[in-house]
Amino acid sequence: MTAPRFALVTGASSGIGTELARQLAARGYGLVITARRLDRLDALRTELEVAHKVPVHVVAQDLAAPQAPQQLFESVRALGIQVDVLVNNAGYGIQGRFVEMDMPAIEKMTRVNVLALTELTLLFGREMATRGTGHILNVASAAAFLPSPYVSAYAATKAYVLAFSEAIRFELAPAGVNVTTLYPGITTTEFNAVALAQTPKAMDLSILGPADVARMGLNGLFARKRTVVPGFINKVNAFLSQVLHRGLITWFAGRLLAAANRK
Repeated sequence: MTAPRFALVTGASSGIGTELARQLAARGYGLVITARRLDRLDALRTELEVAHKVPVHVVAQDLAAPQAPQQLFESVRALGIQVDVLVNNAGYGIQGRFVEMDMPAIEKMTRVNVLALTELTLLFGREMATRGTGHILNVASAAAFLPSPYVSAYAATKAYVLAFSEAIRFELAPAGVNVTTLYPGITTTEFNAVALAQTPKAMDLSILGPADVARMGLNGLFARKRTVVPGFINKVNAFLSQVLHRGLITWFAGRLLAAANRK
C-alpha cells in the first residue's frame, strides 16, 4: 500500500490556513496542522478525518517562540512523516502609527511572519532538496508590493517573504523543489480583528473568501507558478505598484489607510 503524501500547514486554526488544510485533505494529502489554539486544531482534525479519511496530526505550537520552528520540525520527524508540501501560512499584522507601536509586539510579529517562515523553509526545504522533490507555499500579502503607512512593519515583513521566496525558488528549482508565493488581499478572516485594522471602502470590491484564496493558492502551487495574486483588483494593484513611482503609490496608500482608520 502506498504511503500517504503529507502536507504541513502552519496557522491552520482559522481563515486561509483552515481552508488550505481542508482543500489539501480533499486532494488526498495527510496533514500535520499547527497553530496556537489546540481546541480548534482538534476540531479540524476530526472534521477532516471524517470527511476525507486521511490521517491528520495536530501539533500545538506558538511560532512566536524562538525555538518553536525547530521544535515543530522535531515533532514531525518523531511522527515518522515526510513532508511533501510545506505551507507557511502562519502570520498576522499590527496596525497604527509606527512610533506608537510596542517593540515587543513588533518583535513577536516578526518572529512569526519572517523568522519562523525562514527557519521552517530551511529545515523542510533542505530535506526536500535532498530527496529531489517537494512543494513550498509561502503566504505573503498584497501589502508586500508597496510601502504601506499605518501597517509599515507588517508590510515590511511581507516584502521580506516576497524577496526571500523568489530567490529560493531559483535556488531550489534545479533540485526539483517548487516554491510558490501567495499574495492575498483583503480576505474575510480574523486578520483585521487581530490587527485592529479598518480597510478602505475603495477596497471592498477586492474582498475574497478564504476558500477562494486557498483554492487559487493551491492551484498555483501544483501548477508550479511563481506567484499567485488572487482577485482582479489585487492583480491591478500589484501591477501598478511596479510601474508607478513608489512615492506616489505610498502617498496614495497612506491617504486611504489614514482615512479608513481616522489617522
